[in-house]
Amino acid sequence: MPRPDWTPHRRDDRELLGWIHPDGDEWVAVDVLGRPASAPTEWLDAEAALEARGLAWLADPWMLEGEADRPLRVRILEVTPDDDGVPGRIVVKVDDFGDVTRPPVQQYVLEWPIPARLRPPTDTDPDPRVI
Repeated sequence: MPRPDWTPHRRDDRELLGWIHPDGDEWVAVDVLGRPASAPTEWLDAEAALEARGLAWLADPWMLEGEADRPLRVRILEVTPDDDGVPGRIVVKVDDFGDVTRPPVQQYVLEWPIPARLRPPTDTDPDPRVI
């Protein structure tokens, strides 16, 4: 667990969706990448925020900045939060578009929680299929 006062919140199948932690008299939801998933709110609303966010977004493409001349399109392979003083990590790989015939692609190990240089794609990002 990333912090002693963070309570894990799991789906019915026991998959971790994130954590809920106190913020004054209210509660804040945090997703598995360490990003706030709610503003300070009631406990049940924090749970609902994590349930609504789910985990499907982890399979989406992401952009990694600072490793090449332009942002790299990547996929998340692993998310391991901080645990009992052991630093967590996020492992991403350059997007191979599901082509299993390609040689292995470059992987990058990033710190947890999510660094600012790993972000969702925007309309202004370069098309990764164009060299």
